[in-house]
Amino acid sequence: MEIIKTGIKGLVEIKPKVFGDERGCFFESFREDALKSAGISEHFVQDNQSFSRKGVVRGLHFQQGEHAQGKLVRVTEGKVLDVAVDLRPESPTFGQHRSVVLDSKSHNMLYVPPGMAHGFATLEDAVFLYKCTAYYNKESEGGILWNDQDLCIDWRIENPVISEKDAVLPTFAQWVANNTQNSRA
Repeated sequence: MEIIKTGIKGLVEIKPKVFGDERGCFFESFREDALKSAGISEHFVQDNQSFSRKGVVRGLHFQQGEHAQGKLVRVTEGKVLDVAVDLRPESPTFGQHRSVVLDSKSHNMLYVPPGMAHGFATLEDAVFLYKCTAYYNKESEGGILWNDQDLCIDWRIENPVISEKDAVLPTFAQWVANNTQNSRA
């Protein structure tokens, strides 16, 4: 596995070694020892899967406090623009985001550490998988408005389909104003 740093501590793109021939291909989509050697030592406890049609934006979502989740995300069908925003107040990249295109042809993955908001835009119909380091907890869920002007995220979709819930999330500035230095997304 090749580990590519993104410039945000803990947020890394992972490219597996893919073995292909006339029959198709094979690759390891999860290998604990390889992740540990890259500094990812969290234990994964829950797998999730979603399907989204082209033009959908989901996010920006996170779990707060003791339920904060790290996520290992990948696409098994289609293509997405995956986005992570650093919500860790002590981080030198607090408030910054990174985007990585994940697709079923390259089989690449992104590890999003706890303390980050996460979302994605479907550039093609897509099946999206993610392994989580903590169980989902409704009372701990949070979010940031997907099109927040301060974050300036280019989702690469002109008129995205957004859920009612995601359309009314707070802005980054509102989230910062409502959270203390001790909170952890």
